[in-house]
Amino acid sequence: MKAVADLLNAMIDAGVIDTYALFGAIAQMRYTEAVATLDADALVVLRSEQGRDLLAPIYEFCRIRGYVPQDEAVLVGAWPVQLVPVFSTLTKEAVELAETVDYEGSALRVVRATHLAVIALSVGRAKDYARILALLESKSVAPEEIETLAARHQLSEAWQRFKRRFLDE
Repeated sequence: MKAVADLLNAMIDAGVIDTYALFGAIAQMRYTEAVATLDADALVVLRSEQGRDLLAPIYEFCRIRGYVPQDEAVLVGAWPVQLVPVFSTLTKEAVELAETVDYEGSALRVVRATHLAVIALSVGRAKDYARILALLESKSVAPEEIETLAARHQLSEAWQRFKRRFLDE
């Protein structure tokens, strides 16, 4: 994971991306017990002047450094890393408010637990609901925090459905 942090930080330093934050299962492990995952997911804020092929500069930067594409990811050591451009006001805010942690001497930006839960809520797959439940169970986030953030991003209905299905007794 250190190589992933170093690559993402090098992209910022080189001006390939503005910033990034890990999300998905890798980010969840900051707040809950370890979960099984096959890849690392990073939200990236792209430079505004990039053309039609948004990820081309990223893949070129990686290729020059010896990191090769693998399916929808770039292989960094043992980790396939999916580089996902921010795709909503929620994911943009998640990156802007991400925490920077030290990982073996490298700075690593990670989405906060509340944003991680609401991003999962917005996607709505079974594994996303499991992520929300794990974050709640670990007390990394409170239901009220999810409700407030969900409302701000027009996801109140999705939160109410989640609560009825999983939290109401």
